[in-house]
Amino acid sequence: MKPTLFRLFPAVVLAPATGMSISLTPAHAQEHEGEIEGVVRDAETGEPLAGSFVSVVGTGTAAVTHGDGTFHLSGIEDGNYEIHADRLGYRGATIEVTVEDESAVVVIELVASPIALQGMVVTATISERDAAEALRPVSVMAGDELQLQMQGTIAATLASMPGLAVTSMGPTVSQPVVRGLSGDRVLLLEDGTRVVDASNSGTDHTNALDPASARRIEVVRGPGALLYGGNALGGVINVIRDEIPSAVPHHMTGSATLQSQTVTGSVGGGAATTFALSEHIPVRVEAMARTGGDLKTPVGTLLNTDGDMWSGGAGSSYVAAWGHMGASFRGYLNQYGIPGGFVGGHEEGVRIEMERATSKFRTRITRPVGAFRNLRFDAFHSWYEHREIEPPDILGTLYTQQAASGDILGQHAGWGPFAAGAVGARVSWEDFGYGGSLYTPDTRRLRAAAYLLEEIDLGSTRIEWGLRYDWTRADPVHEDRDSDIGEIRDRSFHSVSGSLGVLYNPGSGLTLGASAVRAFRSPDIDELYSEGPHLAAYAFEIGNPSLEAEIGRGLDVYIRYESDRLRGEVTGFYNDIRGYVYGEDTDRLSRVLLPIYQFQGNDAVFSGFEASADADMGGGVALEAVVASVTGSLKDTDEPLPLVPPLNGHAALKYERPKWFIRGEAEMAARQDRIGEFETVTDGYTVLNLSAGTRVTLGGRLNVLTLSLDNATNTEYRNHLSRVKEIMPEAGRGLSITYRVVF
Repeated sequence: MKPTLFRLFPAVVLAPATGMSISLTPAHAQEHEGEIEGVVRDAETGEPLAGSFVSVVGTGTAAVTHGDGTFHLSGIEDGNYEIHADRLGYRGATIEVTVEDESAVVVIELVASPIALQGMVVTATISERDAAEALRPVSVMAGDELQLQMQGTIAATLASMPGLAVTSMGPTVSQPVVRGLSGDRVLLLEDGTRVVDASNSGTDHTNALDPASARRIEVVRGPGALLYGGNALGGVINVIRDEIPSAVPHHMTGSATLQSQTVTGSVGGGAATTFALSEHIPVRVEAMARTGGDLKTPVGTLLNTDGDMWSGGAGSSYVAAWGHMGASFRGYLNQYGIPGGFVGGHEEGVRIEMERATSKFRTRITRPVGAFRNLRFDAFHSWYEHREIEPPDILGTLYTQQAASGDILGQHAGWGPFAAGAVGARVSWEDFGYGGSLYTPDTRRLRAAAYLLEEIDLGSTRIEWGLRYDWTRADPVHEDRDSDIGEIRDRSFHSVSGSLGVLYNPGSGLTLGASAVRAFRSPDIDELYSEGPHLAAYAFEIGNPSLEAEIGRGLDVYIRYESDRLRGEVTGFYNDIRGYVYGEDTDRLSRVLLPIYQFQGNDAVFSGFEASADADMGGGVALEAVVASVTGSLKDTDEPLPLVPPLNGHAALKYERPKWFIRGEAEMAARQDRIGEFETVTDGYTVLNLSAGTRVTLGGRLNVLTLSLDNATNTEYRNHLSRVKEIMPEAGRGLSITYRVVF
């Protein structure tokens, strides 16, 4: 909905969708000063909408509507604000509000729609803005879609997004692949802070992150996320929970979720809530747990793929007129199995135990400080341990990691020709430890970076450019000039990254854009110094202490269209990576008779396209389609790179009303016969998924129940990126039930 400006008075309010007026009693209007109060309702029926998420754009202040559709946004000073409202089954709306001496009272009317526009995004942008106005390809998963796609891992949850794929070893082990790139080339964030784990070290290491408590997940595809780090050549995934609350809620808000899947026999659930301890102190707490059995496929059970996960956290802050200061703590435990029987795998499989403890500290000053309109200070500490247990009870491999970092970010409004911009710096320290069968030396890594991102607004055209300088030093505890893998020594890397993006909006919902990026990635510790067997890869992996940094040069060109009845985007990309690091066969066997792979750097090219469309056909019927293709090759020889997904996508037909929906989806992938060394050809497939759900207001709370029948025809198919596809196909027919209540 196009923004509407309100100058609000106590008794009469204009409704944005219709222009009609309603009367509110003076007592209601004057009840709370320094607030925006109001109601969210159905534009056609006038019915109040419980469970709507209402936020003040760019401030972190948000509320959930009650059973009568009302909301209270506290701590609002005089000024102009944008208010955004979202609700399941409706198209989101943004309005402009002017708050003067007294509380503002608004009515927001939402229009029922079978397609959900993506709303506001915060990842890789200078400030919170509508997804259609982002200068990079961005996808958002929230609301019904997030509940429908929710799986036990972040990668599986996001697999239906354009340009994303999953490399896996069962239902508990998966990693996201963006445009053919994975590992630390895809930056995984929690509320804008890096996730520390060992997923970069192997495909049998899942990400130490549970998506169940996410409010929304944002994915930025392609390089150029200069606000977060030069290493993100593939993209950025940001799981948003609001762990450190930035505003004091007027009433307790939160959600609780229960989920069960027959294909693994899993049961999981959790709850998160935010409440006011005092008029200045909000508190957020959450707890999650999940347990599941072995994966059932059309041809049998994939043994030793069960797992148990526990996660919980708490956060609080002090909120004042100048901003807020707060902290949070999160604990994470995961125990899961790696199946045996595949080439190179342990005959009886392996058990993995993961633990992570994270502390975050944040201060945000929202009032102007010198030339800046706001400042943010972040500090972070994480401890992580990863144990691989071989039968009967032998510690095969041990990874430990501690990390600490500090960030400062200042955002400004007008600076000369620049309409907005951000300036920031980051320093971090990491301590890596290794044990068991690994001979990789314990290593410390230091990083420092400074960056600048500026935007020029020329009306229908917006230009954004940025620069970032990164410095990295890897310092092994024990140097060895005569090591079997080469001279183990200190290594330092530094480079300048840059980006230039142009967005042109000719009107009528059409947007044209292009961005060019130079990105930088320093080799990971394992790529430099590793020495030891790796079960999942059937390899004895050795590092290369002489590796140079990767330099990526990327180009994105895209066209978007968004209206009340249609949302679509087509993107073409080209990513040239100099010194791309990968494991190369040496034609030698290790002391434990595994083939030796050594990391090498060669130039590589990744190119392809992504397209998505969501069309309202009228009468509650909508069509949805997504397709993506990527090709990865060594530049000099055109030899295919391994673990590149085939052409894939999905098409869905859905019928949606505000209180219920049904959906049928065909998930498809083409045959992948362009394969790397030691890969096998994977046939194409089509899998049918069905789902239905209902949304009802009970006790003044929004309740959402979703039933999904996945792989309805029990099709036998294999994911090209699965490391165990030779012994078992993907999941067979399964029923999933998810219940969620929003309060």
